[in-house]
Amino acid sequence: MDFVQFLMGQNNIFILAVAVVSGVMLLMATRKGSSGGVSTAEAIQMINQRQAVWVDIRTIEQFQAGHIAQARSVPAGDIEKKAASLPKNKPLVVVGQIGRDANKAVAALRTAGFADVVALDGGMKAWSDAGLPVTQRA
Repeated sequence: MDFVQFLMGQNNIFILAVAVVSGVMLLMATRKGSSGGVSTAEAIQMINQRQAVWVDIRTIEQFQAGHIAQARSVPAGDIEKKAASLPKNKPLVVVGQIGRDANKAVAALRTAGFADVVALDGGMKAWSDAGLPVTQRA
């Protein structure tokens, strides 16, 4: 019995399929984790333990409607111009509306010399969905 016949046997094809599916799932999980994003819990931990700074890249109108307390408003279109106003000696947590929009800002900040910068996975939507506090104060 050669190897191909062995793999194609009725019992073995199921094992092969499970192995392929689990491999694909592991690959997807690894790729998701490589985005550099953090969960709301991880972001809070960064703020509390490492004095990280919130950088809200949403529009001024979205920011004024409700934002994370002590977040700095730096609209995505202004990120390169206003990067100099952000501290380079502290981690930055970039907050977009739904998370994916923050990756471009993270890349721009890294290019500008910020070494420790991450996006909040799920953005303000994830923050609100988790029932975490939002303020309208400047």
